[in-house]
Amino acid sequence: MSEDLDPRLHPLRDDLAGAELDGRVDRPRFAEARTAQVAAGMVDLRRAPAPGAMLVSQLFHGDEVRIYEAKDGWAWLQHAGDGYMGYADAAALGEAVEVPTHWVRVPRSLVFPAPDEKAPPLDALPMTARVRVLSQQEKYSEVAWGAGTGWVPSRHLLPSGEIVEDFVATALAFLGVPYLWGGRSSLGLDCSGLVQVALSAAGMACLRDSDMQEASIGEPRPLDQPATRGDFFYMPGHVAIALDAWRVVSANAHDMMTSIEPLEDLVARVQAESGRGVTAIRRPRAQV
Repeated sequence: MSEDLDPRLHPLRDDLAGAELDGRVDRPRFAEARTAQVAAGMVDLRRAPAPGAMLVSQLFHGDEVRIYEAKDGWAWLQHAGDGYMGYADAAALGEAVEVPTHWVRVPRSLVFPAPDEKAPPLDALPMTARVRVLSQQEKYSEVAWGAGTGWVPSRHLLPSGEIVEDFVATALAFLGVPYLWGGRSSLGLDCSGLVQVALSAAGMACLRDSDMQEASIGEPRPLDQPATRGDFFYMPGHVAIALDAWRVVSANAHDMMTSIEPLEDLVARVQAESGRGVTAIRRPRAQV
């Protein structure tokens, strides 16, 4: 008998499932996962193995993944951090898993071939991407990069274990970033991607999609209480972060970017579109 499992969070397809699900679901084949690590600055995670398939999330340098199938240049995998499933470019993944020492604390940094800002960059790193620092030279940190090394501005990095506690301030750093379904970076992100990156920078694990977050983040708050800074407002298909009792910040398809707007206006718009308003308020933790 098959269990009712969410395929977004379990290695589950019509033709294949992860070996850990053997005995729990009925599938013609089961596969053992092998561990790999994202070697590129960022790689898209798609719903199907095709360049034009829907973007469902993004993986960052240093992320560990579990690969269940590699075929025709695509890897069907699970992000070890948030458990999300999808297809990624197999060429962007490295077999060796190295323990990162630092993470990117700014919305976007660059990897240079030498400790010189005039050198053409090798790649870019989104916020929360992780690197292994090998040495430091003046204002640059030498990091492991592919078969060689690269250089990242030291001021853009924080040691693993250090956090940026104020996740609201982190979210505000993405103001004006274009809305992108499935996006998680300063090139484009969606509402739940903004929440996930902001919380990750604060050292808090967070699931990928808004419905998952609504069921799992922090503690629920009464719907009839005034909002306080750092509250998360969940609505059908959307999440916004309270700045105070009146305003929220969110990555939204109305403005097609991350923007600030009155909470009342957002609720009214969602109510008109879906027939429902705020479904839950969650508070990760008190803000300073």
